[in-house]
Amino acid sequence: MAAKARILIATVPIYGHVTPLIPLAQRLIARGHEVRWSTTSTFGAQLQAAGIPFVPATFSHELQGFGRDRYVAGGDELEGIAALKVDLKFGFIDNAPRQLRDLQAATIDFTPDLVLCDTACLGARMFAELTGIPLAVLNVVPLVLTSRDTAPFGLGMAPSASAFGRIRNSALNWLVQHVVFRDVQKRWNSVRVAAGLRPAGWLMDATDTAALYLNPSVPGIEYPRSDLASQVHFIGPISASSDAAWAPPQWWHELDSGRPVVHITQGTIANATPELFAPALAGLADEDVLLVVATGGRPAADLGLDNPPANTRVEEFIPYAHLLPKVSVVVTNGGYGGVQLALSHGVPLVVAGTTEDKPEVAMRVEWSGAGINLRTAAPRPQAVRDAVRAILDKPGYRAKAQALGEEYGSYDALTLGTELIERLVSTTASASR
Repeated sequence: MAAKARILIATVPIYGHVTPLIPLAQRLIARGHEVRWSTTSTFGAQLQAAGIPFVPATFSHELQGFGRDRYVAGGDELEGIAALKVDLKFGFIDNAPRQLRDLQAATIDFTPDLVLCDTACLGARMFAELTGIPLAVLNVVPLVLTSRDTAPFGLGMAPSASAFGRIRNSALNWLVQHVVFRDVQKRWNSVRVAAGLRPAGWLMDATDTAALYLNPSVPGIEYPRSDLASQVHFIGPISASSDAAWAPPQWWHELDSGRPVVHITQGTIANATPELFAPALAGLADEDVLLVVATGGRPAADLGLDNPPANTRVEEFIPYAHLLPKVSVVVTNGGYGGVQLALSHGVPLVVAGTTEDKPEVAMRVEWSGAGINLRTAAPRPQAVRDAVRAILDKPGYRAKAQALGEEYGSYDALTLGTELIERLVSTTASASR
């Protein structure tokens, strides 16, 4: 058993950034480590129910459930790079000083040996730099790190390590960092300087600060990088809980009827309007498949799904540990966690998303051969139908997904993640003596 450590966890208050860390926090507690978690009250009850000591973040802004209209007029209509820039500037960078204040308050009577945060918690990166406390990052999006072998994150472009590809990548990386996202980088450095830190390199390169960078994925779905930093470790997906208290709906037996099961999801953030639900149901209503829609917690009536087609079943939430083993195809807007879990079960995907990290997720699915990238957030019904039919009729997609599923199955994320965290704490403690 490793020596007991004090670990401060910090996350931005977004579902997909909080939930992957919960099982890891529970494992660390079970191993005897003292854990505290700082995030906003939105997730307080969930963390406390999971047995994780929770310190409410009182300065940080709530983010879950808020659109970009909160920051700029017409923000909810933005897509691609424009949407990503708004998220970075207003959602993450401007929130960093507030997160820093929350972490300083959380450690008045608790001196951590390690800070563990999600990819987007910039305040935790600042806190670690100011205090000298080692930082570990759990990545919750496709790898954003700059590489000579990949185009910049956010463009949704396939990688290339050829001579020409590296010239392309170098030019695009410079253009993105110094021109397209110049205002974003300038904002990040102004926040850092105001906090007493020096200007930093590219915002996305958390390995400049993090001593450990946990990537809960597998190499088969991530672009190869010949220059990947040594502190980056693939640990495999952190699986969703089976949720023993969950009661299956009355129609659950229909999943075993022999018809292909198509799961349709818009995740838990970009689900305020049925931009994918509507065309997917319209395109697949007459197909001999069973459609299972999960609304991400929103009432079906709010999305116009209270009178769905006859072959459709709608629920606000279904645990993936129960559902995915019965699914033939997932139609998704590209939420990273959901895509990872689908592939870990060997399920191919149809992806339609253009906000946040979704273009990058969609391109990785296309690049891996485990699904189809529709390259839009609002596809035509015919496009959804054609893509689903292609996956059902062409075994190559399922074969690729199943191969990835076997690769995912060879990893034990909680054991690997815990061992790497304990090794870091042990190494830094020995160095300080």
